[in-house]
Order: sequence, then C-alpha cells, then structure tokens
Amino acid sequence: MERGLNMTDFNMIYPRQGTNAAKWDGAEYVFGKPNLHPMWVADMDFPAPDAVVEALRNRVNHPVFGYTITPDSLAEAVCSWEMRRYHWEVKKEWILFSPGVVASISASIQALTEAGDKILMHSPIYPPFFGITEATSRSVIYSTLIDEVEQYQIDWDDFENKLKAGVKVFLLCHPHNPGGRVWTRDELKQMINLCKKYNVIILSDEIHCDLTMPVNQHIPLASLDPSFQKNIVTFISPTKTFNLAGLHASAMIVPDGNLRKKIENFQNSQAFHGLNLFGMVAMEAAYTHGAAWLDELLIYLQENIETVKDFLSRRLSKIKMKQHQATYLLWLDCRELGIDQETLFSALLNEGKLALENGLKYGPSGEGYVRMNVACPRPLLIEGLERLEKALSKYH
Repeated sequence: MERGLNMTDFNMIYPRQGTNAAKWDGAEYVFGKPNLHPMWVADMDFPAPDAVVEALRNRVNHPVFGYTITPDSLAEAVCSWEMRRYHWEVKKEWILFSPGVVASISASIQALTEAGDKILMHSPIYPPFFGITEATSRSVIYSTLIDEVEQYQIDWDDFENKLKAGVKVFLLCHPHNPGGRVWTRDELKQMINLCKKYNVIILSDEIHCDLTMPVNQHIPLASLDPSFQKNIVTFISPTKTFNLAGLHASAMIVPDGNLRKKIENFQNSQAFHGLNLFGMVAMEAAYTHGAAWLDELLIYLQENIETVKDFLSRRLSKIKMKQHQATYLLWLDCRELGIDQETLFSALLNEGKLALENGLKYGPSGEGYVRMNVACPRPLLIEGLERLEKALSKYH
C-alpha cells in the first residue's frame, strides 16, 4: 500500500518569500517590477510529499555527506514507477541519471549529432529546446502546430516534409509544453512511423507525463514499438511531479546500448553525470511512496483548472483556454483583446502586478498568448485571476 493516504491540504499556504525561491524571490529581477504575484516559472507552491520530506530528514540525521554511490534501488524505483503508472517495462541497465532533463537533452544532442545537424521540434515549444539547439551549433527546424480552438494539432504534411530534408533528431515535448496536449496513441505511432522512414532519432521529453489529468492517458513513446525503441531516448524526472526542482534529479531511459554508450561517454567527458545525495534520496522516496499524494494532487489541479475556466467564461470571456489535458501550465489565448504583446504585458505588470510567461518566449506562434502556472493553493489562484481581470478588463 502506498504511503500518504491521508488527504493533503493543498489549500494551505506556505510563504516562500525569503527562501531564494526563483518564482517568488526572483520575479523582480526577471520582470523588473516589485511586488508581483508570480504565476510564471514551472514549479508548485505545494510542499513535497511527507514521504519525501521524511526520507530527507532521516538522511540529514546522519551528519556525514561524503561521496555517494547510486544504489540499485534507485533504478529499481524508476522501473517500478514506469510499470505501475504506464505499464512500461523498463530495464535497469537502460537508465542513466543526470542532474536535470534540460542538461540531459543537451548531452544527448551533443552525443548523437554533429555541429550543423538539423533538429526538428514543434512550435510553439518550451524555450530550452531551441535554446540548447542553437547553443550547441545545431540548426533549429520548426514544424508549426495547427492552432485550432480546442487543441493544437500536428501538420503532418509539414512534419514529413521537414523530416525528409535531412533532419537528424526530432525533439518531442510529450506532453506538450506550453499547449497542454497529450499526444494520442495514433499520433505517437505516426511520429514513430515517419521517423523510422527517414531514420531520425527521437528525443522524448516526458517530464510532465505524471501531470496528465485523470481523464487522459499518457503513453510513453518508447513503449509503443519495440523495433524502434532503439532510436528513442526518454527523459523523465520527479522534479515537476513532486515539486523537487531544487534537488536536481532526472533520468534518461535509453534502450539501445550504442546510443546509451555515446551519451554516457559524453557525460563522462564533461565530468557531468549522476545525482547529488539528496536528489537520490528524494527521487527514490517519491517514486516509491508518492503515488497516492500524486493522485490527490491531480484532483486538486483539475479543480484549479476548472476554476480558471469558469472565471474566464464569466468575467474575461475574450481570453480563451485550450482544452487542457496535462501539466499545471495553462496556455491562454488573449488575441481577441485586440492588443499587441507589448501592451498586454505592460498591463499585466503595471496594472495587475502579475507575473506570467510571455507567449513569444515559445516562438513566433506564441504571439497573443500567455502561460499561467496554476499549481498553487486556491486562494493564491483566485488572487491571480482577480489581478488578471484588473489588468485586462478595460480591453474586454
């Protein structure tokens, strides 16, 4: 039986000011304004599960923090989690650990491609995807998603045309950030079929997979086609799921021994591999004992999403929200307000004192959008929505 079966009070506010929290203490530096209500960076304002906190306390009680080996039990916890949540049989030897998913993606790109190679990704997309690609002297190739009212859709003709033009790697965000899409089984199979046709490696960022809303289903890409999983690298982490980003812990799942060796060699060449002591402790505790807490969290997040949807429909009906399937990050369409991005963000910062993510950060197709983080106690969510209304009601 999972630990943490007592209901968690997600409404309780834990003030984070003064803890060096990027979301709260870093907002003024990032946005240039004081006293902002932060709903931007992707972490949660909820405490970690009790089982994780207890495991960390138990380890801190031993006052020696020297060099640490990675225990087999950590890989076993990852394998067990993937089987229990997604019915995916992962072998321990497939797993490489690293301090973070972004770092893992960077290492994989550099290990598996050469300078000048083409990396395909959807647009809009999580900014480090193109940031890493450009920083490592690779070429960014976008396949722009079709912006339909309810959900983004893949432009399959464009996607295939881009693949056939010499792409080496397809960098997939699964579920999609910022759009909140959970890619369907048929869509994932089509991605695999096309990448198989053009001999393209897929790097699948699945860091948000555990935050798929209850009525939807996340399917690990590499679980779908055993004959192609040798060309897939999957990135996962407990940091989004259990609010552990400050502990820097993630895993790569690399079924193919040749790809795994290339990535591992690159990690070693950079002296960049493994996890810190507390990241290991937290990761194992979360994947071993965190399922019940996560199930409670998902219910609360779904209620927060419905709260936003109801608020917008009643008080800011020109702001539209995609049908949301995963993540706690809402992609809000503000184009009906009839104002440009500069005016939009000036109003948010100066009138609403509200820190949201600018849609343009996610590429040109993000113009007219903002990204809102709703992983917070409901009183803080309501305050943010009221600030949103204060900032934008005059354009409504």
